Amino acid sequence: MRVLLVDDEEELVSALAERLRIRGIDADWVCICYDAIGRVESEKYDIAVLDVKMPKMSGIELKRRLEEKCPGMKYIFMTGHGSEDDFRAGSSEAGTAYYLVKPVKIEDLIEKINEVLND
Repeated sequence: MRVLLVDDEEELVSALAERLRIRGIDADWVCICYDAIGRVESEKYDIAVLDVKMPKMSGIELKRRLEEKCPGMKYIFMTGHGSEDDFRAGSSEAGTAYYLVKPVKIEDLIEKINEVLND
């Protein structure tokens, strides 16, 4: 399983990637949406974990762009703004997606990754 984490908070995203690696999950991270697009052009990922609010491009817009390049990839959104219900209400464009509210606990992320990949 390969995971791509995308968040403009470098400390958060690098720590999550390291904790996933410690648990045997192959994880890469980037802080810039355009770097994520470049990564999926050269690497294959099973799942992308995207921050909802990032500079220059939202996580929802990034998902749309990644879907064009990787039709089978699955997605989880992270948000530090409101609850999962708030996200669902305001993000119908996200389609069928999974959500985590920051701060993200590594156990919750692993559980959500497994849930998404088995769905």
